Amino acid sequence: MSDDNPFAAMMKMGQDWAKQMNPALESFTPKGFEAMWPTMPQEAMEMWFGKGINPEGLDAKTRLLLTLMGLTIMGAQAESQIRLTVRHVSEAGATKQEIAETIAQAAVFGGVPAMTKAMEIATDVLDKDDDA
Repeated sequence: MSDDNPFAAMMKMGQDWAKQMNPALESFTPKGFEAMWPTMPQEAMEMWFGKGINPEGLDAKTRLLLTLMGLTIMGAQAESQIRLTVRHVSEAGATKQEIAETIAQAAVFGGVPAMTKAMEIATDVLDKDDDA
């Protein structure tokens, strides 16, 4: 490993490891990855992520809105995860207004570019749901 740039060396090591494990990973992109996962029914989300875990705690919709805010604050780089979270939070009962307000509030912490990207992703997901 080079002492000049330890991050570059570690990235190269990770890339080499992934190629050894599965050569197809060299050209893998997560774009569209979320389409492989079905949307969980609202009741299942509540059982696993909401009041089923802690009857006095947060419900699934609130937990998923917080997740969406976190993903947005991180710079809206995790497009597949944002798409999946928007799908699930909508199924958990969040309105378009609640989703938009959550993303908009994240601009205070993550910046306007991150908010804009997350809004574009969410709009795309919700528009596809309207068409279905």
